[in-house]
Amino acid sequence: MRKTILASLAFSLAAATALVPSISAAQTADKLSDGKVKIGILNDQSGVYADFGGKSSVEAAKMAIEDFGGKVLGAPIEIVDADHQNKPDIASNIARQWYDTQQVDAIMDLTTSSVGLAVQALSKDKKKITINTGAATTDLTGKACTPYGFHWAYDTHALAVGTGGAMVKQGGDSWFFLTADYAFGYSLEQQTGDYVKANGGKVLGSVRHPLSTQDFSSFLLQAQSSGAKVIGLANAGLDTANAIKQAAEFGITQGGQHLAALLFTLAEVNGLGLEAAQGLTLTEGYYWNLDDKSREFAKKFFARTKKMPNMIHAGTYSAVTQYLKAVQKAGTDEPDAVAKELHSMPVDDFFARGGTVGPNGRMIHDMYLLQVKKPSESKEPWDYYNVLATIPGKEAYIDPAKSGCDLVK
Repeated sequence: MRKTILASLAFSLAAATALVPSISAAQTADKLSDGKVKIGILNDQSGVYADFGGKSSVEAAKMAIEDFGGKVLGAPIEIVDADHQNKPDIASNIARQWYDTQQVDAIMDLTTSSVGLAVQALSKDKKKITINTGAATTDLTGKACTPYGFHWAYDTHALAVGTGGAMVKQGGDSWFFLTADYAFGYSLEQQTGDYVKANGGKVLGSVRHPLSTQDFSSFLLQAQSSGAKVIGLANAGLDTANAIKQAAEFGITQGGQHLAALLFTLAEVNGLGLEAAQGLTLTEGYYWNLDDKSREFAKKFFARTKKMPNMIHAGTYSAVTQYLKAVQKAGTDEPDAVAKELHSMPVDDFFARGGTVGPNGRMIHDMYLLQVKKPSESKEPWDYYNVLATIPGKEAYIDPAKSGCDLVK
């Protein structure tokens, strides 16, 4: 009888103990809006910026979720993705549908500044988190800042300080701009032009071209006839690559003028090839061959995608990871609580060493001034850059107090 009672007690205790993790997980999941955390990656997957972010950013986000363990607060982490075709209206419609019918908690990447601004504004109204890794304009953390908007990988000011600053120091004190005709291009031209003039240089003029331009001949002829020492390419992706190719056909660099690729990443260098890209000076927030931590992520990324990551891919991994850490620390996916943690938590990973997030949502981290190697200097596939300098975050980015963001007191 005594043995029967003891066995019964032991069974009851074991059963109660076994229930504890389930009860805890259920209670934890109750702190989430719908029992899961859902992240959307919204970017260009078929157009001029498809290599810049595209499906590779989606893979980076999936890697971040897997490395986090696939769950947060005991609940599953899900991901959705879509192609916004570089159109703000399409992007806004997708984001609205995600929020209203698919319970998406946060949207990231958001390549193209006009898209980034549109989705960030919608997300403010919906009280949802956005973390821009692909968009560039400083307006995201300036006059268009929101309590739920964050800017992660780079911005036009960092590019102006990096590439623009390097060209001026090398004697490039007169500029003419070829500018993409939308928010990103305007911001990049203005930021770089202001930096050039502040350092004793001058801007001789500019010409704007539509997104996805195939024929740059008329624009390049205007730049060539300006006599400017530097032709600043205030565009990105295939637009920059096509402009560089056609500039070579016109003999522009052979004539003594220099090209400044103001937003060019490893993905576009690979597409253009070292023969055509050699000597270009550019700025990125990450380089796969920088050190052991950078290489560790890059090799895992390469195994999945058969390409090395640029700063957008690496930045998306970092942003997803930091968002999940913020949810974990907040104990909920409630946007105000998560935003508070994102503003306060340091960012210290392979992408950002000692990064901090300002009150305007700008993640401040070091940038790298890079020069594309000659083919003879490259020792292995994807060995494309010489690192010329590290640009401290406080130099690369606008002081939040001077950003124009009305959240900064």
